[in-house]
Amino acid sequence: MINILPEDQLLDRKAAAQYLRISPGTLAVWDCTKRYDLRPLKVGRSVRYRRKELDRFIQRNLIK
Repeated sequence: MINILPEDQLLDRKAAAQYLRISPGTLAVWDCTKRYDLRPLKVGRSVRYRRKELDRFIQRNLIK
């Protein structure tokens, strides 16, 4: 099943990790160490990710 999401939709860490097919822990480490610039947003105590930023990350890291 393909899930179509609006590009400006905000995803929580669990949903963003699922979208990237990685674990939420890996995503948390990437944010903490600034390994990749996924431009997370802080919403209160929560971290959110724009789907369009996740798509950009995927495009930048494709093996050509």
